[in-house]
Amino acid sequence: MVRAGGRRAGTRKHRPFWVELPLLIGIALVLALLIKTFLVQAFSIPSDSMQNTLQKGDRVLVDKLTPWFGSEPERGEVIVFHDPDGWLDDVAVDPPNTVQKVLGFVGLMPSAEQRDLIKRVIGVGGDTVECAGDGPVKVNGKALDEPYVFPGNTPCSNDPKGTFKVTVPQGRLWVMGDHRQASSDSRYHTDDRNNGMVPVDEVVGRAVVIAWPVGRWSDLPVPDTFSTVAGAALLPGPGPAAVATAVPVLLLLRRRAPN
Repeated sequence: MVRAGGRRAGTRKHRPFWVELPLLIGIALVLALLIKTFLVQAFSIPSDSMQNTLQKGDRVLVDKLTPWFGSEPERGEVIVFHDPDGWLDDVAVDPPNTVQKVLGFVGLMPSAEQRDLIKRVIGVGGDTVECAGDGPVKVNGKALDEPYVFPGNTPCSNDPKGTFKVTVPQGRLWVMGDHRQASSDSRYHTDDRNNGMVPVDEVVGRAVVIAWPVGRWSDLPVPDTFSTVAGAALLPGPGPAAVATAVPVLLLLRRRAPN
């Protein structure tokens, strides 16, 4: 075929797949990094501290977008947060190699350098949280009904750390695991620089969905008992659409959330 002016129309050549493959991989890594950094990230549960709400081996999706708009964690939410002051010092990990560092940076495998925890928020800034004996836990004088506590556990735990009364400073959180007798949480770190509290700035995001295994797909709503506490401001739980996104996100994002 000849165009006007006598020039032959050029034939568009397609680059071989092996030439385009590095570009496609690069784009996928950039997208994974952006999603992991700003939107949602998957975390693996390696311990029993949140049973029976979360089981060892579960994968949860964590909403990282909401905090960008100034929202702070609320009572009853399950959150992932950075180790605030050596809570994980006794947890041994092997030093990562270069490949692990790169893949961990883009969220394609668990990071051994960024050490995180997952717990339930019991008290927020300004709250008074207390517990004694067999419980119940009280927030601002209101007793919590906690059916999510691991069967056979008492709400406070049967040791000296299970008896406490604290006032949570502004910008701090009091957190506890649902498996009260198997969770190293705020109760056991009252002698650290934050008095066992978690600074809001250390929060990665709210766990909103159990995404894996498939048989345990469900959202993680705020229990109704927290709506009875004065000053509670609850956020709606995620809908079915959030659960539907679990599998494709998990293929890109995996990260470990230590006990």
